[in-house]
Amino acid sequence: MRIIEEVKLDFKDVLFVPKRSTLTSRREVDLVRNFEFKHSKYKYSGIPIMASNMDGVGSFEMARALTEHQLFTCVVKSKGYADWAQNWPALTQDTVAVSTGITEADSKRLDIILQHCPDIQFICIDVANGYHEHFGDFVEQVRQRYPNKTIIAGNVVTADMTQELIMRGADIVKVGIGPGSVCTTRFQTGVGYPQLSAIIECSDAAHGLNAHIIADGGCTSPGDVAKAFGAGADFVMLGGMLAGHTEGGGDIVDGKIKFYGMSSDTAMDKHNGGVASYRSSEGKTVTMPHKGIVEHTVLNILGGLRSTCTYVGAVNLKNLSKCTTFARVTQQTNDVYGKPQ
Repeated sequence: MRIIEEVKLDFKDVLFVPKRSTLTSRREVDLVRNFEFKHSKYKYSGIPIMASNMDGVGSFEMARALTEHQLFTCVVKSKGYADWAQNWPALTQDTVAVSTGITEADSKRLDIILQHCPDIQFICIDVANGYHEHFGDFVEQVRQRYPNKTIIAGNVVTADMTQELIMRGADIVKVGIGPGSVCTTRFQTGVGYPQLSAIIECSDAAHGLNAHIIADGGCTSPGDVAKAFGAGADFVMLGGMLAGHTEGGGDIVDGKIKFYGMSSDTAMDKHNGGVASYRSSEGKTVTMPHKGIVEHTVLNILGGLRSTCTYVGAVNLKNLSKCTTFARVTQQTNDVYGKPQ
């Protein structure tokens, strides 16, 4: 047993320090990023905010709405060939990924989808625990089968495994274990890593290998999204912030809609016939007010991100991390009249 004595940080532990700026308006800030990925050599252009591949978030309807703003969607694993064939023509290569698990059935489903929709560029290989050897083997196998596809792989939270996945074929590593709003992994297992520090350490490891990371989970406000980018994330993935909207689907009852983690009882009952006897649920199910169309939320997030850039003197999103100084704090906001909505 060993203990890491160094303090590890989360979004709640820091604030941006404002700096002198030449910007006169938020309108001047450019949020579009351009990347060339390590293995696929694909050149991406867009605003690197992603909808998570969760029920109620990673839908085709969400993808169509976010495409209008150059944002990205990782579509849920449950969508098969027929769903993709119907919806793919309305989407673009730079705004959507097909998601897969790592079972033999998952692999066959992925092959069928890509056979019929060969122009799909992004593959998201998604498991809760990216540390077991079979996951790395699967990433390597997919890279061998699809050398020109851009592979997203995760989730992990440490520099060493970020590098391992990149060396085995991942272009983009998904970072985050336990920070999500409907994830109970930390409660159920005691496993996790403070998300801001995970982003800082994993992005450093990835960038040293000319690869990229996604900050996945833990953002509850536009300010948190900005902090993730400031810490070095190339992409930021959102679940709870994009849940509850019309485009996510789901039944609206008394003005409320259900949202649940993908390792929850609800998700496993829906997709796997229940929770296996050898495991436990690591997600929760909540109800939230229906938020209407997602565009209003998207514009609020993008507006906050542009404002962050003006405060720290970053003329574009690319330079935000270079302009970032974080101050450690013990309080984020004055909540005497309640937290901001």
